[in-house]
Amino acid sequence: MTAPQEVEAEIRRLFYAEHWKVGTIATQLGVHHEVVRRVLGLLVPRPRGNPAPQPALLPAYLHFIDEQLQRYPRLCATRLYDMLCERGYTGSVRTLRRHVAAVRPRPQREAFLRLDPLPGEQAQIDWAQLGQFAVPGGERALWVFLMVLSYSRAIWAELVLDLSIHSLRRSLVRAASWFDGSARQWLFDNPKIVVLERHGDAARFHPDLLELSATYCAQLRLCAVRKANQKGRVERAVRFLRERHFAGRSIPSVAEGNRQLLRFLETIALQRPHPTLPGRTVGDVLQQERPRLLPLPATLPSTETVRPVSVDKTAFVRFDTNVYSVPPAYAGGTLTLAATDTDVRLLTGAVEVARHERSWGRRRVIEDPAHRQAILQQKRAAQELKGRDRLRAACPAVEQLYLRWIDGERNLGSLTARAVKLLDLYGDALFAQAVEELLVRGLQDVGALGQICEQKRRAAALPVPIDVVLGDHVPDKDVIPHDLEGYDARDDG
Repeated sequence: MTAPQEVEAEIRRLFYAEHWKVGTIATQLGVHHEVVRRVLGLLVPRPRGNPAPQPALLPAYLHFIDEQLQRYPRLCATRLYDMLCERGYTGSVRTLRRHVAAVRPRPQREAFLRLDPLPGEQAQIDWAQLGQFAVPGGERALWVFLMVLSYSRAIWAELVLDLSIHSLRRSLVRAASWFDGSARQWLFDNPKIVVLERHGDAARFHPDLLELSATYCAQLRLCAVRKANQKGRVERAVRFLRERHFAGRSIPSVAEGNRQLLRFLETIALQRPHPTLPGRTVGDVLQQERPRLLPLPATLPSTETVRPVSVDKTAFVRFDTNVYSVPPAYAGGTLTLAATDTDVRLLTGAVEVARHERSWGRRRVIEDPAHRQAILQQKRAAQELKGRDRLRAACPAVEQLYLRWIDGERNLGSLTARAVKLLDLYGDALFAQAVEELLVRGLQDVGALGQICEQKRRAAALPVPIDVVLGDHVPDKDVIPHDLEGYDARDDG
């Protein structure tokens, strides 16, 4: 292969003067690398005739390789190469890889048995994670619970933020109520909230789940380990919901997400064609299956989380990273907590002493103003500290405002009292918005905070609560206007 004289000269200049590499010269000049080597005198002539045969190095180790692959079929070739090198092998790993790929035992394909469940016989149950859900104070994992009737393929699902046994009991009760009956078998995977211990086919179920299954007369069944195909109907339902409902959808809240999900199940999921019964929808087959379901118990079982809790010296109980207030008379004692996914009740015996809306946030303070007022009546000296607690509970960002007050050596007691008055006057939501705007502007004065609160109140067209402005000491009386003509008569005179 020849090249023009000027190209050869340029090759020699770039190699000897600029010290370029052969590959770089070939790329830049658009010639073959062998041309560059020939011009520079670096091209090694190829030997004529057949090359001398190389001794085969692998046959001496074939028996060892076969023995290891029979014992460990998934053993990688590089690990075998290290083992052979320790035994004197001097060949290449590429040769070993080719041999292993040819002789590695192939797993035998498993044949699956097609199952045709009877109407009302089985319900498959599973969860699917939908990512993280923002809550006050942090994030929680958002899950969707699914129950699928194996015969009709009808789906019931709901969004949950909790994967405890109590959440499972609530979902099972709601699913059975929506189907208007219970299947004779509940088929699960092997989650820890269902199976406490398993050895082969022997499993120990959670006692709370056993109690619920006894109430509904349902048999608990488990899939074999790593055999997800045994609950393929619910797995297919998970994919259906992900692609048809949750894809591209934002969930503002769990309650709103469940309303949207229920509407989808009733209007779209039930109207889809049945996969094995042509000409019929899932809703049609569900109507046929419902009479075969087990009837619901006369009294639905309780699904509350019930446990004893200790009341600390500040009259709060702790539950699920949050604290809830109780009347101060129970400080230092023990109460019974009964919680659902919507509210938290505190009981002494059968008497309810406090009730709160359940918070799914993290490290939140949920307080009844009546409980705080009772403490203030007992300890007037605690008013300043309690005022700070109220501000923190209503607006966590107020901590940054306190840091500015401390740096400015301001009177925290006076500023706290004035801020609490603004909180009482404008409410938690508007006060929190005003504090955040105050911090963004780089201000710290309470007077500026009051002006921002008033601006936001006027923008929202909210009325001013007169009773809060005037206080309880001002009596509510009607003002009777009098005739003002007498003033004009005095002016005339």
